[in-house]
Amino acid sequence: MPQHREVSLNGITMHIAEEGEGPLVLLLHGFPESWYSWRHQFGPLADAGYRVVAPDQRGYGATDRPDDVDAYSILHLVGDVVGLIEALGEKEAVVVGHDWGAGVAWHTAMLRPDLVRGVVGLSVAPTPRSPVPPLTAAREQFGEDFYQIYFQEPGVADAELNHDPRTSFRKMLGMGVDANLATGTGTGFLGGRSDPETLPDWLTEADIDAFVEQYKRNGFTGSLNWYRNIDRNWTLTTPWQNAQITPPALYITGDRDLARGFYPPDFFDQLPQWVPNLRGIVDLPGCGHWTQQERPAEVNGALLDFLAGLGTS
Repeated sequence: MPQHREVSLNGITMHIAEEGEGPLVLLLHGFPESWYSWRHQFGPLADAGYRVVAPDQRGYGATDRPDDVDAYSILHLVGDVVGLIEALGEKEAVVVGHDWGAGVAWHTAMLRPDLVRGVVGLSVAPTPRSPVPPLTAAREQFGEDFYQIYFQEPGVADAELNHDPRTSFRKMLGMGVDANLATGTGTGFLGGRSDPETLPDWLTEADIDAFVEQYKRNGFTGSLNWYRNIDRNWTLTTPWQNAQITPPALYITGDRDLARGFYPPDFFDQLPQWVPNLRGIVDLPGCGHWTQQERPAEVNGALLDFLAGLGTS
């Protein structure tokens, strides 16, 4: 079972869960999750000889939530990974991320390859920096009702998601693979989604309870502030235009993941252009967005194979 403690870094106090000894493996969660989304990975990775650490990232769970929106830029988020590696007394790590956590993992590997022994992204793939601000591109591709546009106004989505956190988690984590990401005029993000009578078989009421409990401190504002930095991140990463991700890498996705709608049909073929040391792509049939929670056995197997291929240094 993972142990819990706090570490101080970059002016915030970060909550982490950790288990095992050996080479460091960092597990970075996405939205709307926490360290708990990796509950199925701790035991298998620790038993295989790895030190497994999953933080609540900035603004989430039991980690501090800075007030300023601009304190959630990609440079802050990568900085937290760098600071965490140092705070743990390590010189490098394998960085694994899902959803937003994947974006942080890919950027950490790109900006600080000296610290990244290997990188794994689940659901969200590495993509080249777009020629226009991402929200401009999102409006053109998906329209004004796209959820990332709705999330931009401070306080609006916050109030909706915080109103009844249990229902929010049931609707978001329990949404089917055929759900769309439009908000719907006047209905908010959740209004057009049903509260499932039966949760999917990978998600229990106890899991919902755990997420609700972990969000009591910070609510959803910190996590939504990550979205409010999307265009700022585009500006901040200008110096890395066309930069490659050079550490050994693995990409894990599901063929029914909603995020697949963000990428062109041939994006698997394009990945080696940006990730020249890509060791493989694992495409899980029938898997939706919540990759490591939905398909823990396959994800754990893929992670262990990748880790073994890196050696023990």
